[in-house]
Amino acid sequence: MTQVNVFSNVPAHGSEPKGVLRAHSTPNADTAAAADTDTAARLQLLDRPEEWAAFSIPNPRGSACWTSSVVLEGMHCAACAITLEDALRAVPGVQSAQISGASHRGQIVWSAEQTRPSEWMRSVERYGYKALPANDAHAHTLRRDESRRMVWRWSVSAMCMMQVMMYATPAYLSDPGDIAPESMHLLRWASWVLSLPVIFFSCAPFFRNAWRDLRERHISMDLPVALGLVVTFVVSTLGTFEPQGLFGAEVFFDSFTMFVFFLLTGRWLELRMRDRTAGALEAVLNRLPESVRKRQPDGSWVLLSVRRLQVGDVIEVLPGEAFAADGLVLSGLAQVDEALLTGESRPLARKVGDRVIAGSHNLSGTLQVQIEQIGTSTRYAQIVALMESAAVSKPAMALLVDRWAKPFLLAVMLAALGAAAYWWPSDPAHAVMVGVAVLIVTCPCALSLATPAAMLATAGALARSGVLVRRLSALQNLAAIDTVIFDKTGTLTRDAFEVVRIHTREGVCEARALDLAGALARHSLHPVSRALWSKARRQAEAQGRLPDLEALTMHNVDEPAGQGVQGALRGPAQEDTLLRLGSAAFCDAPLRAGHRLQVSLADASGWMASFELAEEVRPEAARVVRRLSEMGLRLKVLSGDGPAAVTQVAQAVGISDAQGSCSPQHKLQALQGLQAQGHKVAMVGDGLNDGPVLAGADVSFALGQAVPLAQSKSDFVLMGGQLEVLVSTLQRSRQTMRIVRQNLWWSAIYNAACVPLAVVGWLPAWAAGLGMALSSLGVVLNALRLSKALPEVLTTPDSAHPSH
Repeated sequence: MTQVNVFSNVPAHGSEPKGVLRAHSTPNADTAAAADTDTAARLQLLDRPEEWAAFSIPNPRGSACWTSSVVLEGMHCAACAITLEDALRAVPGVQSAQISGASHRGQIVWSAEQTRPSEWMRSVERYGYKALPANDAHAHTLRRDESRRMVWRWSVSAMCMMQVMMYATPAYLSDPGDIAPESMHLLRWASWVLSLPVIFFSCAPFFRNAWRDLRERHISMDLPVALGLVVTFVVSTLGTFEPQGLFGAEVFFDSFTMFVFFLLTGRWLELRMRDRTAGALEAVLNRLPESVRKRQPDGSWVLLSVRRLQVGDVIEVLPGEAFAADGLVLSGLAQVDEALLTGESRPLARKVGDRVIAGSHNLSGTLQVQIEQIGTSTRYAQIVALMESAAVSKPAMALLVDRWAKPFLLAVMLAALGAAAYWWPSDPAHAVMVGVAVLIVTCPCALSLATPAAMLATAGALARSGVLVRRLSALQNLAAIDTVIFDKTGTLTRDAFEVVRIHTREGVCEARALDLAGALARHSLHPVSRALWSKARRQAEAQGRLPDLEALTMHNVDEPAGQGVQGALRGPAQEDTLLRLGSAAFCDAPLRAGHRLQVSLADASGWMASFELAEEVRPEAARVVRRLSEMGLRLKVLSGDGPAAVTQVAQAVGISDAQGSCSPQHKLQALQGLQAQGHKVAMVGDGLNDGPVLAGADVSFALGQAVPLAQSKSDFVLMGGQLEVLVSTLQRSRQTMRIVRQNLWWSAIYNAACVPLAVVGWLPAWAAGLGMALSSLGVVLNALRLSKALPEVLTTPDSAHPSH
């Protein structure tokens, strides 16, 4: 995912061609027209197919389908997210839309045959929102400007509130008759004047969004808030202009300014904390440089955009810069930070012959790197795509709350109207302020934020520790598991093997058998295949036969899940020889005694050779198994390897329930059998040949060092390939669900307690505003506890049994 500023060619805001005469134009009209021109030019640029790769990826549903990631401006609550999703889905060609009210991000699946980005983005702007490409550098600038505007509005409300409170204090502290009517009237006028900047500047976003809701016949949290603000200001203004009138007994400028101050304080802090709860997402998205130095054929260096890089180019990366693509180091020595991409917290040494990954940082030394992968093919792009998908996914609990957000707001306004009507006969001014308090105190924002804020905070903390969360709903499922199934090869054991012995049939030499096995194994990412290819290369290099080995080409290579690899070897006379490499059953090979892992090779004549490989149990595996057992989990090993090898590894790590010679179908059947008994099962594998069982498990983990991320069926990817984070991930999921339940209970109790107080008139408007701001803020602050690093969670005592 390369960063590109698609706005760079757009005319500056307010500019227009010379010589154009506008009849009856005004500065405001010119500004609005220029803004429209700017928006149209921006959207027109995004309609170019070459720009789509900057914020979209092709969708597997069809060759013309794209999944675009956007950042939404102007959102404040779950009702906003629902409004945006409805607007986007109404555009012909938009197949699906997911908007997160917590992260303000969205994913839109659309067909290039029916629509263009400008069309569905205009549908968003018609409702007063703005959609920006999520990977566009301009999006960060706009979000920063939004934060600055919020600070200015908050500052104005704070200054005016303090002055208004100073003028209102004498009225609260004095006895009737202590202050002359003329002086009291002067204090009211001063408060009114100081409230004008608040109503016209600080409150502008609320009124703009409320007017948008009325115009489009939708509803969001800004509508009842804006109604409460307008009613309070109008009633207080009437009391100031007509002291003897219906509303002249009391003015509420102090309540009005305090409410605005509290509300803006809460929203500004939510804005800051929302970016933080997104965790490593934003940091990962913005790690690619915008330009690089490329080596020319004559040896000179030229600066160019990362989007113009091609495979085979050589670039120079200086200390402090990020790598723009995956590549091979040609010269130099440096320390590289890959923490956000692999979970490895320590700097790694990279020298000639080593590979570097896009998005990682060069900490020292200058490197020359030859590009091997660019764009969506890089590991960085896969991580970004999966993290964006997780950021907009909605757990079941969040979907339930979102579904009730709009009916809840309608009920709030009806309750406010009913309360005002009840109190009107006895005291109209008091009745109006009771209705305002009801409008203000009820806050579905806290309920809407309760689940996604906590899960986004956890996803961010996990990402910083090398655990990629693909679906937020998996955190909820993980907290309820009671059984963990492990694969063996590459999971409980290291993914590096060593060929220690070769058995061949009569007439086949060991070197020839290893060459053929290596030629076929090079087409697979399985750890065993990599070990065979590595052994074949080392042997060929030692004997000076490396070109002969690399000349062995395979055709029609296929990798049946859980069995092995098969392909056709093209011979000198253009004849094809079918070869199979894998399990004994797959190759019709004889079973040999012993506990080592055995892989067989077969040709058209049958069994040709068997390779014994030594594997090393992960040093952390026994600790992880012990910790999981202490947490009350049932543990099991299912593997396609021989029963003797599986039993030996299982006993070495402390698992008594182990089963070998399992095909993917057998693994899936065993999983489904446990689920039929009522167990919640997590599957841990290498993600390469465990697709069916990973997809069928309640929760699944894949070790990310060996797995192609885009093809993984897992819910969590352990980027660093370390099992220890499995324990901390499980603990953090349980802690997450505890905090989600705390947030939901707090939101429910708050609304249940404060709404009756407001209805009976015991809760003033300023206190209602404070309560509303604190309720949302409390939920976010509680969720923010989950953003701390995982090692702290490892030392936190956990319950012995999973929470349900």
